[in-house]
Amino acid sequence: MLESTETSRILDILGNRNRRRILDLLRQKPCFVTEISDRLMISPKAVIEHLQLMEQERILSSFHDDRRRKYYCLTQEIRIDVHLSKSDDPVPRLRPAESAEGKYLASLYTLARMLRARDRLIADLEVVEREIDIKMNDIVRYSHTLLTNETEMDLVLALARCTLTLRDLEEYTGMDAEPVERMLRDLIIKGIVEQNGNEYMLRGPYVKQSL
Repeated sequence: MLESTETSRILDILGNRNRRRILDLLRQKPCFVTEISDRLMISPKAVIEHLQLMEQERILSSFHDDRRRKYYCLTQEIRIDVHLSKSDDPVPRLRPAESAEGKYLASLYTLARMLRARDRLIADLEVVEREIDIKMNDIVRYSHTLLTNETEMDLVLALARCTLTLRDLEEYTGMDAEPVERMLRDLIIKGIVEQNGNEYMLRGPYVKQSL
């Protein structure tokens, strides 16, 4: 059984919605950073931070495949049971419940409002997805001329989302620092990437932003 301090720490970690989403995904199968980022639509930097925190707490572990890509998996299933007990304190008197008809109509109204909001979001998302597909096709086409390999394109796409450090990019690609640093130098020479201190970002004033 976990100590109370350890339990509090685990509960604090699981209180984050994105960490719970990552755990739900890893229950299905081991994943690497890029896959988690793409499937959950979370920035690579945030994914890396969540994974590192959960790995430190031994909730997750990692391994490398033949291509040296780093995968994360659950080390143990986490189950939280909440037990409620009766209190001897007097229970405050509750107001009479609304009528069944009133609750029913209120629920219908709320559902209708939520469905309309969802339809608007889906329509907006479909437009964004089409624009992303167009831009991805452009990037793949230009990459054949400008980039050396697929890993360079992975680095560029990661930096298109947010500013990252060398350590972040090592984690993202699952590669050692030396080849990642070499590719970053090549991308800087090509004018695609720039470095500010220990952070790397796409070159240009309109791409220096975090998601």
